[in-house]
Amino acid sequence: MKIILENLTKKFPNRNKKEKSEVIAVNNFSFEIEDGKLLGLLGPSGCGKSTVLNLISGLEKPTSGRIFFGDDDVTNLPPENREVGLVFQNYALYPHLTVRENIRFPLENLRGNRKLTKDQMEQKVLEAARLVQIESLLDRKPSEMSGGQQQRVAIARALVKKPRVLLLDEPLSNLDARLRLQTREELKRIQLETGITTIFVTHDQEEAMSICDSIVVMKDGSIMQHGAPQDVYDSPENLFVAKFLGSPQINVFEGQIKDGFVYIEKDRVIELKDITSFDKKQGAPDGNVFVAVRPEGFITVSDPGDDPIILRCSFDKMEVMGRDTSIICHNPAAGSAVIRAIIPSEDRPVIMGSEVCFKLKPSKVHVFYTE
Repeated sequence: MKIILENLTKKFPNRNKKEKSEVIAVNNFSFEIEDGKLLGLLGPSGCGKSTVLNLISGLEKPTSGRIFFGDDDVTNLPPENREVGLVFQNYALYPHLTVRENIRFPLENLRGNRKLTKDQMEQKVLEAARLVQIESLLDRKPSEMSGGQQQRVAIARALVKKPRVLLLDEPLSNLDARLRLQTREELKRIQLETGITTIFVTHDQEEAMSICDSIVVMKDGSIMQHGAPQDVYDSPENLFVAKFLGSPQINVFEGQIKDGFVYIEKDRVIELKDITSFDKKQGAPDGNVFVAVRPEGFITVSDPGDDPIILRCSFDKMEVMGRDTSIICHNPAAGSAVIRAIIPSEDRPVIMGSEVCFKLKPSKVHVFYTE
């Protein structure tokens, strides 16, 4: 089921009575989700992700804009008629019901020509349980299950009605790190098997990038960027997106463009035309810029000699992390107290003295004019 959002806006009354302006939770939101795809809504807390989900499900009514499921305008359709499956962050299972009864509950509320017999409901419950691999747990109560198992029950309950759209509101945030990894892989498997168009809300960029076909990065109710996860990571359109995606966070320096080169402090660090993500069609006027370098974008240079293109930093320490080594250093032009450069452990340099020198990988450098 294709989903189209057209100029979707949601405003709430301001709790502060002295402030007459309304709070804009979703601001002129427009994008299209292809049929059968998994889209991630990604952004910091309070950016409007869950509000978008509530608008799509019908739990909230938009202030303006339209919502389409395929060719059907569902903007004013009641939630119970939208055929949407919704999975909450806190599972929301009925503690006094068994797993079987929890999954069956949505089927018991069907009316008219959609009403099912007991045998039909049992068959659908078994199908949903097999899909999430909990068929052996159907007679347990939620209190007798782990967090990951409870989350599977919540997903099965959302899928049992064969919804047109599946909405997941931070479904993994209550799980420990190992279980989150396992469950997100299961979510991708389930989505591929069912082919249901799915929207996955999270503030964890690693989750979104690992399982989503495309992502929407949000800030203050607005879309900052929309695209395939790797494309957004490799070519961020603004500094917010560059800083939000990536762990460890991208390193940001104050710099200048002069005569086709990028400078940080007095160091000429890279030629502008070599930077993969820079839009060369706009030209390259001289001016102040933010230079953002991914942690994996540094190459250590043991003896820079008279190399005219080099970044010099003050060395602090080295952290060996098995596969990689993290070089911690600082630079007066950096926007944070430390710079973190990630180097493969087999290339770990021997650093003598208080200075470390780097070459920058052009594909891992992003330049944004400060204005």
